[in-house]
Amino acid sequence: MSPTTIPAATHAEHAAEEKARLREIAFLNWAHAVDHFVLLIYPTVVIGLEVVYGLPYSELIALSGAAFLAFGVFSLPAGWLADRWSRRNMMAVFYFGCGVSLAGVGFAPNLTVLAVAMFMLGVFAAIYHPVGMAMLIEASGAKGRTLAFNGVCGNLGVSLAAGISAALASWLGWRAAFFAPAAICIVTGFVYIWLTPGDLHLVKARKKVAAVPLPPRLMVVFFGLFIVLALTAGLTFNVLTIALPKIVDEGMAKDVPLVMVGSVATAVLVCGALAQLSVGRLVEIITPHMLFAIVTGLGFLGNLWAAYASGISLLIALAVAVAAIYGQVTVNDMIMARYTADAWRGRVYAVRYFLVFISAGAAIGLISLLHQSGGFAMVLGANAVLGLMLFIATLILVMMIVSVEGKHAATQPAE
Repeated sequence: MSPTTIPAATHAEHAAEEKARLREIAFLNWAHAVDHFVLLIYPTVVIGLEVVYGLPYSELIALSGAAFLAFGVFSLPAGWLADRWSRRNMMAVFYFGCGVSLAGVGFAPNLTVLAVAMFMLGVFAAIYHPVGMAMLIEASGAKGRTLAFNGVCGNLGVSLAAGISAALASWLGWRAAFFAPAAICIVTGFVYIWLTPGDLHLVKARKKVAAVPLPPRLMVVFFGLFIVLALTAGLTFNVLTIALPKIVDEGMAKDVPLVMVGSVATAVLVCGALAQLSVGRLVEIITPHMLFAIVTGLGFLGNLWAAYASGISLLIALAVAVAAIYGQVTVNDMIMARYTADAWRGRVYAVRYFLVFISAGAAIGLISLLHQSGGFAMVLGANAVLGLMLFIATLILVMMIVSVEGKHAATQPAE
């Protein structure tokens, strides 16, 4: 064997590994878009079902409640199973399960079968966040730009769901709105299995020690803080995004025609996607924990400003608040990755997303109660209080991280 053969072979292996890594990231980005898209098909199609079934919107929309509940609850077993079995196989189950469930909704002969199929869709859709995020962290090395772009892909799925579902339902009937994405999910599942290698042999090899290990007592405090962060961030996010169209409607009616309310609300949400991309760049300049504090601080100020604003200033305040709550997701994931061992990452992310997703129900109750008492000024005021709690928890976390990182650096051997 010539001396040049080994380097050439090594270079080819590295090129193949890099290609496989980028392919895996592409599948995960696509899965994030699909995940949010499939859950928002029914809320659009249900408008046409009022005529089909002769039932009011309030009764029909309730059928999707089980799907969103399952979306939060089943993230816990999904993360546990992925860490114990196979993350790659769990993602294959995600694609096939969503596809079959969507087909089940499309074929449903009555509302009972439709409700069961929607529940199963929530079960399989729950797989992505705990499993996909753990895989993305591993494949990307927790790079800010990669995590940010993945977040934008999820936002894209949210944005496109209503338009595409409405178009399919109008042109081909409401069942087609489920059949088309069902076929795409199932085809993607086969392609995914074909192009990605199995990882059963890697399960035992995953690191059981974090990049920065924490003493047991400090670890309990650290992840207790993350529970507080998940709940406050989840509530702040859901209150803001769920109530946004109505906030715009009431707060800007004098300045913006009613037909523009939806467009204005969408424009505000676009700020979230831009914020995630910006944070992905900024994290290369500012340490993640410091950037986390800055972003959550802006979120508190944005909500507080919005509580007292109206007209164009309300629009700016809402844009700041939305940008902050979306932007914190990227740095939050990066910080969790640094202090969580790879072998446990799926379960840790499962707990986080479980808390974030189930907070949607509490957010709806909070909006209803506070709006009835004092309008959206009170809703946004309460959201500012939640934002302040999130900011304070972040500051405590930053102080802990500064202390831990200082000790970790002191124990590392000099180069």
